[in-house]
Amino acid sequence: MTRSLRLTIAVATAAVAALALSSCSAGGSGNADGTVTDGKLTIATGQPAYSPWVEDNKPQSGKGFEAAVAYAVAKEMGYDESDVVWKRSTFDSAIAPGPKDWDLNVQQFSIDAKRKKAVDMSSAYYTTTQAVVTTQSSKAADDTTIAALKQDAIGVATGSTSIQSVKDVLGVTPQVFNSNDDAVLALKSGQIDAIVTDLPTAFYMSGAQLDGKGTVSAQFPSDGTGDQFGFVLPKDSELTSKVDKAIKSLKADGTLQDLQTKWLSSETDTPVLK
Repeated sequence: MTRSLRLTIAVATAAVAALALSSCSAGGSGNADGTVTDGKLTIATGQPAYSPWVEDNKPQSGKGFEAAVAYAVAKEMGYDESDVVWKRSTFDSAIAPGPKDWDLNVQQFSIDAKRKKAVDMSSAYYTTTQAVVTTQSSKAADDTTIAALKQDAIGVATGSTSIQSVKDVLGVTPQVFNSNDDAVLALKSGQIDAIVTDLPTAFYMSGAQLDGKGTVSAQFPSDGTGDQFGFVLPKDSELTSKVDKAIKSLKADGTLQDLQTKWLSSETDTPVLK
């Protein structure tokens, strides 16, 4: 083999390798269906993953709102339950630039223009609602109607959309605190009867900040103005349009609403205020 021929082969090999790396970094996989593993749909979520998004930290069970949505989207895309492979990732690594070892990631990612510069984000599968957090011993614990709740002392964090929601839905002016943490302290001390915040934060407060004594007692009717959650995909993924199409279909046939009602209301005993 001549030196010239060896050089030509080396250059060609390097070009092919660079093209493959570029394809991977941009969300390409080399597989016919655009996935990281041919014939499989690899979905990532957090470690651990918490209820009500994933029950018992077992996304493969399909129990919990996001686990159930993930399987519904996979089915709509043509994947059987046995074709879904679960992985774990941190929240920050999921939205960072660069290649991924998964096809979709789901862990309450708010759709954000800045994030879309580094990764793809699907259309929304859920829009957050406002919810009521209280303690089991509070007078607001059993107040699951607008008429009852408006008689309670309500706290909210400054700068939050919860302030206007309380005014619009309950017709009262809430007590405003510098932060959610301050509102939690006020609830613990009995200064207020309940806190209104977005539903994901409400579940966190109830489970992590109120020492096992918290409860998410009710949620406001959806007004479509909350944060929107979407799947994260590698930048320029071939699957993004397919995920969007699946979500659109699941919205149209009522599946997403049914799953929301089941996992974020019925299973959690969090009725919608009436």
